Amino acid sequence: MIGSRAAALLVAGFASVMVPNLSRVSAQWWHRAPVDFEECAEAAGKSATKEEKSAALAECNAKFAGRRKPGGGYSYYDFMQDRSFDIAGPNPTPEEQRYIDEQYTVYLENQRRNNIAAAFVKQQQLKVEQASLRSETTTTEKIPIPQARPKQAGRGPNNCPRHNFSCEWPKLSDSLNELKRMFNANAKAKKS
Repeated sequence: MIGSRAAALLVAGFASVMVPNLSRVSAQWWHRAPVDFEECAEAAGKSATKEEKSAALAECNAKFAGRRKPGGGYSYYDFMQDRSFDIAGPNPTPEEQRYIDEQYTVYLENQRRNNIAAAFVKQQQLKVEQASLRSETTTTEKIPIPQARPKQAGRGPNNCPRHNFSCEWPKLSDSLNELKRMFNANAKAKKS
């Protein structure tokens, strides 16, 4: 009897450990795991709380790199290159991943070349600007001062063409100054 009690306790202990595990195994047996991100996200959307939904979506992102394309197949977006690649399944195969990595190396080399070319162009523009500034300062120093025109014969008084304002202005100015003196003299005479 003592032996049967020990055996019964041993069986009961074993059963208490195995029954909860069997229920989990059986639950997974009849539930199919999601095959891609979209199925996983759909299942995550059925979560009870926002926190559970966010955690489930984060797990989906970690589990599946590719996204289903509308016409079939999958696409992998590489944010480092800001470009998408067609892949066969929900995750890139090792060959596809190697190709994506090779393309990233090409992308980095192109970026490096573009940066060097842009720096070179900027340097050339600075040189051109500096050269033009130097030429402007040297040309302004060498600009000759205009010389007076030689007088030409047959152009009226003081050799100016007739009815030319620039030639007649000094005469007009002298006449106006003379009128001012006369008015000032008359105003002084009236005051005294």
